[in-house]
Amino acid sequence: MKVSYFPGCTLRTKAKDLDRYARSSALALGIELCEIPDWQCCGGVYPLGSDEIATKLSSIRALNDAKEKGQDLITVCSACHHVIKRVNDDMANVEDIQTKVNNYMALSEPYLGETKVLHYLEVLRDVVGFDKIKEKVVNPLKGRKIGAYYGCMLLRPSTTMQFDDPENPTIIEDFIKALGATPVVYPMRNECCGGYISLKEKKMASNMVDQIMASASYKGAEELITACPLCMYNLSQNTDGSVPVRYFTELLAEALGAEEA
Repeated sequence: MKVSYFPGCTLRTKAKDLDRYARSSALALGIELCEIPDWQCCGGVYPLGSDEIATKLSSIRALNDAKEKGQDLITVCSACHHVIKRVNDDMANVEDIQTKVNNYMALSEPYLGETKVLHYLEVLRDVVGFDKIKEKVVNPLKGRKIGAYYGCMLLRPSTTMQFDDPENPTIIEDFIKALGATPVVYPMRNECCGGYISLKEKKMASNMVDQIMASASYKGAEELITACPLCMYNLSQNTDGSVPVRYFTELLAEALGAEEA
């Protein structure tokens, strides 16, 4: 199975290992991630201006490329996923944006939000299936107590993202179970870590991380996993390391024996 792949800036620069884990794990599961040629940064933040189209064009180029190939568009970074999926929703439902963008881009055929946008975790759940992943595990993570950190962007706004229940998600916990580990549910797993203010308001971001880590530790989590590189950075930089923070693709590759691929 081939899918269009948007790695995003972080996974092609500071976090190349996370991209490598994603690719090798996908191959082990029978999926080929076909990187979109000449992709550009999605911007990292969804532009809220109702008449703003310039900062949405990079996402639309990627979406249209996937459409032309007849493939779904897969992202591994929650920030990229958030931006691209919301822009795609605009292109499907907001006539003014549709008109402006298609007039500007002069595509051979107007783009109207036809591409299906999926986070890598959704592919694991809805395309591969967690039961199938469990069968593929060669290094089960037995005895490890792992907390899922969802953060903000995967779940909200829920009507557009449609990723999971915004108040009580289970996808990452089900992923942890499939790898053979024990998921730890804790109250602060859906709260913002302050990643976007971590440079300007370091103290505030640090306090936000402290609350999340204390919540996870209190419930018995020995490590956390996340699906957002910014969250991973912020959580790792503002903690003493007693609860390590890792990326979900790293654990997947470890369990599948795909780390060296």
